[in-house]
Amino acid sequence: MGIETFGEALRRLRAEMSLRELARVAHCSKSYIADLENGRRLPTMAVATALDKALRANGQLVALADRRQRAVVWPAASMETLPPVEGVMTDPRRYVGGAVVKELRLQLDASKAEDGTLGPSAALPRVQAVIAAMQHSVREVHPQIRRQLLALGAEAAEFIGWLYRDLRDLPTATYWYDRAVEWAQEADDGPMQGYVLLRKSQLAYDRQDALKVLTLAEAAQHSSTRLPTGVRAEVLQQQALGLAMMGEPVREVEVKLDEARGLLPGVPKEEPGTLGSSFTEHMLLLRSSACFTEAGKPAKAAEILELIIAGGSLSYRDVGYFQARHAAALALIGEPDQAATLGLAAARVARATRSRRTITVLGDVVESMGRWQRRPQVRALQDFLADRPVA
Repeated sequence: MGIETFGEALRRLRAEMSLRELARVAHCSKSYIADLENGRRLPTMAVATALDKALRANGQLVALADRRQRAVVWPAASMETLPPVEGVMTDPRRYVGGAVVKELRLQLDASKAEDGTLGPSAALPRVQAVIAAMQHSVREVHPQIRRQLLALGAEAAEFIGWLYRDLRDLPTATYWYDRAVEWAQEADDGPMQGYVLLRKSQLAYDRQDALKVLTLAEAAQHSSTRLPTGVRAEVLQQQALGLAMMGEPVREVEVKLDEARGLLPGVPKEEPGTLGSSFTEHMLLLRSSACFTEAGKPAKAAEILELIIAGGSLSYRDVGYFQARHAAALALIGEPDQAATLGLAAARVARATRSRRTITVLGDVVESMGRWQRRPQVRALQDFLADRPVA
């Protein structure tokens, strides 16, 4: 089965109201509403809002009319590939208890695993289906389960935001981070709200907006709810990055990194799935490499990255990304051949996992090596990027 379209939802919601009555209340023509139901026309946001209000749909029609949401929440991929989610969509009343949360949690975790090995494009369909099933089921579940379901939806939306960051679709990533905050607020999930502020700070780094990197990280630190220890450590690391980008002395950057390191012994290791539990000493060291690059210490960044990549603990997709960051640091310290060789390895991983974020970093690497463009290794990297673009 496919996922419900605007027209199908409109027809379902209008079940006990005639076309004439709805046209009168929503100030639309009967023929226009009929065309919407049959998929012959797409709604404007003004019309969707009027119909939503007339049918007391609580935002369902407005959400479906949003072009950004329609493009990513309602995928063309068949739901038959996801039997548990399909079951939720087909017979939501069967899952009125906590079973719906359990089923969708399994699918979300599977999508996260696919991201690390296959990349964002492979992970998207499953998590999109989770979001669709959540939005469909939240109207059917018992009130005590609704909050859990919204909290899961907020986590899934945050993850989709990350996937679109990796695909370098930053406006869509922003859209999903906003949805994550909205659902986290409705679920009264304060830690997730603070965590998404941290994610928005990281998105600002993708845009090279130094001030936003810093201010959003500070906003996350001062959010009303006490954040889990791992998230607080990650926020401090992000503040260090913002300070480095703003040109503050490297000592101030190191102070923030030391503060983050001091929190790590308090991160609960017995609950690996909890928010912030993945931010370990290893991850802090990895992230600090960006801080040192931005602070004008690329040699230190290159040393850290070489050590981490050699350790073999990164996912396949992340190996490519951090190889690209390593290549960038090597280019800055005047090692073009080594940078280009490493960049070529990163480009092959990026192509296999469709990581446009990695390709963006490599584009910057090539640009920074302009004076060495005649060297064979540099030319090989340029040719690979030109001949084998990421789809």
